[in-house]
Amino acid sequence: MESDTGRGLEFQKIMDGKVTDISNGVASVEKVIPPCCLKARAAVPESDAKCHSTVVSGWFSSGRTLSDNVEKQLYYNNPMWPGEAHSMKVEKILFQDRSPYQEVLVFESSSYGKVLVLDGIVQLTEKDECAYQEMIVHLPLCSIESPKNVLVVGGGDGGVLREISRHTSVECIDICEIDKMVIDVSKKYFPELSVGFDDPRVKLYVGDAAEFMRNSPEGKYDAIIVDSSDPVGPAQELVEKPFFETMARALRPGGVLCNMAESMWLHTHLIEDMVSVCRESFVGDVRYAWTSVPTYPSGTIGFLLCAKEGPRVDFLNPINPIEKIEGAVNHQRELKYYNSEVHTASFALPTFVKREVRSLQDSPSTKGVQLS
Repeated sequence: MESDTGRGLEFQKIMDGKVTDISNGVASVEKVIPPCCLKARAAVPESDAKCHSTVVSGWFSSGRTLSDNVEKQLYYNNPMWPGEAHSMKVEKILFQDRSPYQEVLVFESSSYGKVLVLDGIVQLTEKDECAYQEMIVHLPLCSIESPKNVLVVGGGDGGVLREISRHTSVECIDICEIDKMVIDVSKKYFPELSVGFDDPRVKLYVGDAAEFMRNSPEGKYDAIIVDSSDPVGPAQELVEKPFFETMARALRPGGVLCNMAESMWLHTHLIEDMVSVCRESFVGDVRYAWTSVPTYPSGTIGFLLCAKEGPRVDFLNPINPIEKIEGAVNHQRELKYYNSEVHTASFALPTFVKREVRSLQDSPSTKGVQLS
């Protein structure tokens, strides 16, 4: 039986983040890993209930991804947020499988309830999903009068649908989600979100969003909400100019788009690119808003709010306040995060964002793009 002293030597920790293996009396330096992961690396193996490629000794790290080419080779850096890993204590893995598009994982965490993970990236937790779902819906829908036709791109967990259903003026809610497994898993493990699919106004289309948009009638929608994954791999197409052009075409004059737009702490270069593309297709107004989501990288996520040319849209001051829509605040479940004060405040940007995202600067060349 191995002694504690031997175990300590075998996993001797070095302050620079390396692990030295001297079990055979010869020191050899392994690859650099984050200091936060060193303790987990040396700990006892996790139980079967917590066994997954992203789980080390009962802790899930969103920065860990599994290589498709090398079995069980783990990487700590995701290209969207290199050098970072956010961890949550795993109580039990509830579901894991691979769809034709991505790996789907659901686990019960110690502090955030059930967690949905796609390809190693946290999509939502029961505790803080409200900050994302409520904001991505009510920022656009409360900025226009009496929205009737709404399209959701992505959003297979149903949370966006749940929030849209608070708006009694809405008559039709189309949703295009490519991955049916996400829908089925959400209905089983996240009923408080998937309840959105029960609304009779919802029409579900399972398929490719880019193709769906190319076939959408011109001027059909009052609002389009894009709840997509990060712009890497197949999702890259959803942040490129042709896709934004098809969405602008599908909106009525004065219609609005709300698009997930990454973290201002990590992705100002991506935000700059997205704003530049959007202002070519949306000449009414383009703005950037943000919200706090603790389990997302850097703890924040942003949204691009775009208005098509037509009746003026004032994103900062909601013309259709949620508090004045009968029954909206308590529909399905009480609002937890969004209100009209938070709505206006979400457009206030830190100085470094105004400086680094130059296309947000208010000038005659920005075609309606404005700073808060």
